[in-house]
Amino acid sequence: MSSTRTLTVKRVGERDLLIVREFDAPRTLVFEAITTPALIKRWLLGRGWTMPVCEVDLRPGGKFRYVWRKDGKDMGMSGTFREIVAPERIVDTEIFDEDWTGGETEVTTTLREANGRTTLSMTVRYASAAARQAALETGMVDGMSETYDTLAQLLADGSITP
Repeated sequence: MSSTRTLTVKRVGERDLLIVREFDAPRTLVFEAITTPALIKRWLLGRGWTMPVCEVDLRPGGKFRYVWRKDGKDMGMSGTFREIVAPERIVDTEIFDEDWTGGETEVTTTLREANGRTTLSMTVRYASAAARQAALETGMVDGMSETYDTLAQLLADGSITP
């Protein structure tokens, strides 16, 4: 298991990662922030990155597409929503254009609220144990921690409102 100050990442079984982050905001607001392109483009960025493409068709069978850009190079990811239960659960598939993790992942995201705080739990199932290890070696934990910290700040300062 690894964790940053605010993000916990735990290996589960042979192929899964459990990623947990708490936000000081109601889950309807967190759900909106993780599913609305205009909001995603504000927080799902590491230092020096832009997001020229952010498309979300939020429905079962709907597609999404993200493209990040840094120093003139693009990094893209696409996926398909399998299940949407707003504001509590999303199941989707994801794959990066340069598939360094060895295949599509299945991601189950749940949002649980207690006392106005929301716990986001994300289970990522990789194609294999080697694919999970390859993903971890990309620096994804640091990147996710940074972007979720940005989201937490936007939620805390009122930049994302209902």
